[in-house]
Amino acid sequence: MPAGEDVRVRPVGEADLARVLAWRNHPDIRRFMLTQHEIPLDEHRRWFERASRDPGRCLLIAEEEGRPLGFVHFIGVAPDGVADWGFYAAPGAPRGSGRKLGEAALDHGFRTLGLHKVCGQALDFNEASIRFHRRLGFREEGVLREQHRLGDAWHDLVCFGLLRREWPPREGGGA
Repeated sequence: MPAGEDVRVRPVGEADLARVLAWRNHPDIRRFMLTQHEIPLDEHRRWFERASRDPGRCLLIAEEEGRPLGFVHFIGVAPDGVADWGFYAAPGAPRGSGRKLGEAALDHGFRTLGLHKVCGQALDFNEASIRFHRRLGFREEGVLREQHRLGDAWHDLVCFGLLRREWPPREGGGA
């Protein structure tokens, strides 16, 4: 079965804004984000209006049997291009939802958007995201030392890359 076959992705619409904002502001999501403030609705709407008009961005909701699993976005979208991605599973989503979301999103990125490469980053303390990238077949491409400040502490950013020819990973693949 191709990666992500049981999960589909669709564009984020106006009707999704409240749900995506609630996910993004949830403490279990927010603590791993580069910007950790609680986002007010007006700021969220301005972001959505800008992002949805930008042809280089792709905002997606992953769903399984009509049940939303989480949010994914690609930045820098162009055929045969290199895009950055970001994602989060819905708080309280069933175990395994993140992997399903990631597989469906990467399939969409490589097969539908025609990307050559997807890049990701994780804060050094986000061990779950680091493992997640590796399980999906991403390779660690470097560490940006003390790249991001949160409060009084500096944190490294771990950088990952996945090429179209590496997707989907073979059984038992990943690092």
